Amino acid sequence: MTPSPTPRSLTRFVLLWLAGIDLRLTILALPPVLPLIHRDLDLSEKLVAALMNLPVLLFAIVAIPGSLLIARIGARRALLTGLVLTALGSAGRGLGPSTAMLFAMTFIMGAGVSIMQPALPSLVSDWFETKPGLATAVYTNGLLIGEVLGVWLTLPVIVPLVGGRWGASFAVWAVPVLATAAWVAVATPNQRPTTGAAAPLWWPDWRDPQTWQVGLILGGGSCIYFAANTFIPEYLRVTGADHLIVPCLTALNVGQLPASLVVLGFPERVTGKKGPLVALTLFTLVGLAMLLLPQPWVEIAGAALLGFAAAFGLILTLALPPMLTDPADVHRLSAGMFAIGYLTAFLVPLLGGVAWDATGIPVTGFLPIVLGAGMVLAVAARLRPHRPID
Repeated sequence: MTPSPTPRSLTRFVLLWLAGIDLRLTILALPPVLPLIHRDLDLSEKLVAALMNLPVLLFAIVAIPGSLLIARIGARRALLTGLVLTALGSAGRGLGPSTAMLFAMTFIMGAGVSIMQPALPSLVSDWFETKPGLATAVYTNGLLIGEVLGVWLTLPVIVPLVGGRWGASFAVWAVPVLATAAWVAVATPNQRPTTGAAAPLWWPDWRDPQTWQVGLILGGGSCIYFAANTFIPEYLRVTGADHLIVPCLTALNVGQLPASLVVLGFPERVTGKKGPLVALTLFTLVGLAMLLLPQPWVEIAGAALLGFAAAFGLILTLALPPMLTDPADVHRLSAGMFAIGYLTAFLVPLLGGVAWDATGIPVTGFLPIVLGAGMVLAVAARLRPHRPID
């Protein structure tokens, strides 16, 4: 029988969940107010695209410096650093307001989130060594809820609360991030380095096949999500189904939540195994096929299935580093995974636009989704968990 959680473990589960929310809360608060920013700062479409994609690029670039920070000060302090930077960057985006300040503070915010990402798998390994699947599902559930909260509450609730000022809305979203940092600081002990121990390693082992395997699986799953968000609106527009854009995007994002509930309910059955990764490939292809059928409810259901597949893949991948390596090396494997995965997620969706422009065929915009699913299927077969999971 599984022992009942202790008060300390319950607190740490809640902190992981809140930190997961903070991974996406400030980032997804941007899209709803983009029209207001576009109006006030007169941004070009290229600058709008750059503003949206800057955090994703930083996820790849800052992952390795984040690993160095974890090796030097520990995962807990790295998480605190990331939370504070995220809050300060979010609050600072409305200062001025000016284009330069908006981009500079978005850079700081994105860097903070990028530090948090490799810190959380390390904390999962430190705090829940025998339950990495469950702990990962907890903070990833928070991540998905953070995406929904940022999108759903910003325009109807937060912006009116601050008198219609989009800059002030970013400051409001910084408050729960700082609150999480404060709770982590007072409720968890600092990790003390072992006296006389060798300095921990931080540079990812690029010669280790597992670094590339988990990175490409993360990248493949992320391609499904980012390509769907990018090309579903344009595909529906050019095919005369503008009225389905909002329902399909809503289904895509809400469809992610059941994936975290599946992993929360059956962590030992789905994490660290090949079968679920193969299943997400099938979910993706079926979802894409449904999206392309000219029947409204089928298209909406297809978008939801794509969201489920992308989230399922994300959770399963984030659970892998604690299962594939020793606790002292989780941050290195995680950093390599994020660097490879998010660079892939940044570059591969561009192929959809290239294919669409070259052929003039709208459906070719979804090529990155097929490539992402194929990447997951091809790489998952080679995974070998490092140790059994209780």
